[in-house]
Amino acid sequence: MKSELVIYKKVTDGLGNTIEIKIWQVRPSADKPHGYKYSLAYIVNDIRVIGYDNAERKGDHRHYGQIEKGYDFKDIDNLLEDFYKDIEKYREGNYEN
Repeated sequence: MKSELVIYKKVTDGLGNTIEIKIWQVRPSADKPHGYKYSLAYIVNDIRVIGYDNAERKGDHRHYGQIEKGYDFKDIDNLLEDFYKDIEKYREGNYEN
């Protein structure tokens, strides 16, 4: 199976910050058993403040600034929902450390 780009979106929000979403469908593997490779980022002043990804051999995880935590991937819809919820928390100043 060749990897296939499922979603690509890059926008600048009303605050001048960048939201970039890249999701590929890939062959399921030990580190991507769900069959998706993804990278989601919210960039403020040229700094990624929120990120979700599953880089090679690191598994599913998310970034809050410099802090990295595991992420329980369920499906694409939940991934996007969680990402946008974190963006809203950040904008509201309720960002978790």
